[in-house]
Amino acid sequence: MRSKVLVVDDEPALARALAINLRAHGWDVVTAADGRSALDAAAIEHPDVIVLDLGLPDMDGTEVISGLRGWTRVPIVVLSARQHGEDKIEALDLGADDYVTKPFAMNELMARLRAAVRRSQEAAPTVSTVEVGDLVIDLARKRVTRAGDDVRLTPTEWAFLELLARNVGKLVPRSQILREVWGPAYEHESHYLRVYAAQLRRKLEADPAHPRHLVTTSGLGYTLEP
Repeated sequence: MRSKVLVVDDEPALARALAINLRAHGWDVVTAADGRSALDAAAIEHPDVIVLDLGLPDMDGTEVISGLRGWTRVPIVVLSARQHGEDKIEALDLGADDYVTKPFAMNELMARLRAAVRRSQEAAPTVSTVEVGDLVIDLARKRVTRAGDDVRLTPTEWAFLELLARNVGKLVPRSQILREVWGPAYEHESHYLRVYAAQLRRKLEADPAHPRHLVTTSGLGYTLEP
């Protein structure tokens, strides 16, 4: 399965060169040219790894690291012209997983990205399939079947369901779902949850008006009941 990388750099030529090379080596690539766009893209696209420049036009890259670490553990590989030890230490202390200085060798960067994704996957829960009634949720392949038939979900629907499936039988608070699926800026937008829970029930429940599996606890959150 192709891994997705978010490239954050305000140099158009470098971002374009990175995207071309990464796609040629089998990566799906999303780009962002500033910090705010990077935070939005991370929340919407759910990349497997992020390549992050520190010198961005609207905020420092260290602020982006802090913003991301408030709600996600996605691997972050810093790619920066800053070579001082203090800069590296600060980025790593804030939660970056690796630090590559410019100029750099493309094959080295790709090796570090592969290693970051591999470490992240090894740290993930070992359970790869969750069965709920006649639903089979394949977390590794990002696939859902109902009574053996494929269920087509949008990326956001999948992110919502995946979070619940990784916590099957447990109440997941509304604020956590909003942070992890939509991003920290959406933590109080609870109407998003009602809309997407209704969409999921129409696709997954035998009787969407009386759900057995995707259960709401009013004012608190949602549970995927086995």
